[in-house]
Amino acid sequence: MANDASFEVTDSEQPGVSVLDVRGEIDVATSPELQEILVELIGRGPELLIVNLSDVSFIDSTGLGVLVGAVRDVRAGGGELHLVVTEPHIMKLLELTGLDEVFSVVSNTSDAVRP
Repeated sequence: MANDASFEVTDSEQPGVSVLDVRGEIDVATSPELQEILVELIGRGPELLIVNLSDVSFIDSTGLGVLVGAVRDVRAGGGELHLVVTEPHIMKLLELTGLDEVFSVVSNTSDAVRP
């Protein structure tokens, strides 16, 4: 989907659940594409949106802002957004910014779909 070779986004759906797998770096160059895809997915009204960041090597403040906007929009529609984070440096960034309190953060997609 993306033009940047180091950034790729794929999505899949199950009833009530959308999964967005993100790979590469989320930064000022790639955040607009991520935001566009998230807006489209949120517009479908999933009960649960899972953003899998397992293959994300870097995320900057622009990317974090896109994710914060997405969780706000999903919750406004009565849904939930869960992040899958496996990279310790990404988890540390979420903790340092306090965003680990904003997002439901899990270590794998299976945990994200459990109530």
